[in-house]
Amino acid sequence: MLVLVIDDEKSIRETLAGVFADEGWDVITAAHGKEGLQKFVKFKPQLTLLDVWMPGWDGITTLQKLRDVSPDLPIVVMSGHGTIETAVRATKLGAFDFLEKPLSLDKLLPMLTQAQELAQRDQKHLEPASSSPPLIGECPAIQQIKKQIELVAPKNAWVLITGENGTGKEVVAAQIHEKSPRQKEPFVAVNCAAIPDELIESELFGHTKGAFTNALSNKKGKFELADQGTLFLDEIGDMSLKTQAKVLRILQEQSFERVGGTETLRVDVRVLAATNKNLKHEMMEGSFREDLFYRLNVIPFQLPPLRERGHDILLLARFFSQQIAAELNEKHKSFSDEAKNILLAHQWPGNVRELKNLMERLYIMVDRGEVKKEDLEDVLSEDSGFEQSQRFTLSPSANLKQAKIDFEKAFIVDKLEENQWNISKTAEAIGIERSSLHRKIRAFQIDPKEWKG
Repeated sequence: MLVLVIDDEKSIRETLAGVFADEGWDVITAAHGKEGLQKFVKFKPQLTLLDVWMPGWDGITTLQKLRDVSPDLPIVVMSGHGTIETAVRATKLGAFDFLEKPLSLDKLLPMLTQAQELAQRDQKHLEPASSSPPLIGECPAIQQIKKQIELVAPKNAWVLITGENGTGKEVVAAQIHEKSPRQKEPFVAVNCAAIPDELIESELFGHTKGAFTNALSNKKGKFELADQGTLFLDEIGDMSLKTQAKVLRILQEQSFERVGGTETLRVDVRVLAATNKNLKHEMMEGSFREDLFYRLNVIPFQLPPLRERGHDILLLARFFSQQIAAELNEKHKSFSDEAKNILLAHQWPGNVRELKNLMERLYIMVDRGEVKKEDLEDVLSEDSGFEQSQRFTLSPSANLKQAKIDFEKAFIVDKLEENQWNISKTAEAIGIERSSLHRKIRAFQIDPKEWKG
């Protein structure tokens, strides 16, 4: 995956390049619009991040020129002086999304993943979904989920899937679509947390050609893209109340007008939704609409965390091992008994996603056919969080302020180790933004080499 960053600020280019490199994406950068256009034409990046305020060509001018080259590839517009007018104008010109600076990496990364999926779908011209990823597991909870999928998939009922991050909610949604009568139609995933309130109508409804200045072609919204198929509303619990009201209206009517259009378009869409939040608690707090909850929660699915799935951990490890080995044309790796015990004892705060990432790392770091205990010691801890925290000790003269600082540093180090020093996963696990975690690491002078030994 190749990402192009066009921004006149060197620090922004370097920061974003580092973030995307951490996520395993290739990055190229440009300091102004003309250079960006040249690299866009030469390298054909799958995603482009474009700053609005630049000398020479501003971002809007550059966006128009990029759209002349490619009307489809996702382009995300960024601005430190964001206004609704600028966001709407950029969207009308074909921007995939609009983000305000300073960027929230917790919103940026999921949104870019969604843009990547859209680019892949556009390249395939929205061909019917291929075989969905399998749901691996034999524990009672997963067996029950599999039975539910078989029962629910042939129906047209709406489904609400709940569970922690990384438990496989989108896999379940894709399985339901794959086993439904709609399997030959599109499966469209929408990250609700990544769509600003001001752009929800454009993103969901699209717009008509000629409706706005420089609206050179029709833009289909997510509902239209999913017509006759399945619409997966991910992170539904992160939408604002205002956005929830708009989505509820769409779900009730399943009809809309494109922005700038007069024709009422009707769609036939099956809706699947997912969240990592307790929506009943959110309703009590007044942050989630009760009517939307009951509209979505026709058939509830609750996915268990990986730590509660017992020997499914080993089944998944073997599956990912075989999958990665096939991609690399290598023999798949096995685990020693001691290594298996470590995997079973780990708490897996990142769930199945964390396990898959671990397997990918092991294929890079371990050059033997069998993974042993020592191979896991640097990336997984056998100790509980309480036992790890015993490294944190206070001197008799420590005051309250210093004690808080020492404890916070020890806590962050423990969480970094639990997540194999992956910044994104650690920030998600402790509930802060990635940029905030970076600042704390610098402030506490946390050196991975020191803690990894």
